Amino acid sequence: MIGMLAVSTAGHDRGAVYVIVGETDGYVLAADGRTRTADRPKKKNRKHVQVIKKIQIERPENGFQDQEIRRTIKKYQEGSNVKS
Repeated sequence: MIGMLAVSTAGHDRGAVYVIVGETDGYVLAADGRTRTADRPKKKNRKHVQVIKKIQIERPENGFQDQEIRRTIKKYQEGSNVKS
């Protein structure tokens, strides 16, 4: 699941697109590369995100880069005409 795009389905950030950068018990760590960077990801309950299986980032050895996360989210939003 790490590296996949996900949309928040609950909370004040409902509809926001994130990249999953980590997983813990029942939670995913999500980053958008802007307000939630790869160094400081948002902890979201797995029940409150919907995974998008169209696009996945390869897990880099040196960790996720915010620029790559932003680029991937933008590519997805342009392709599906989703605005957040």
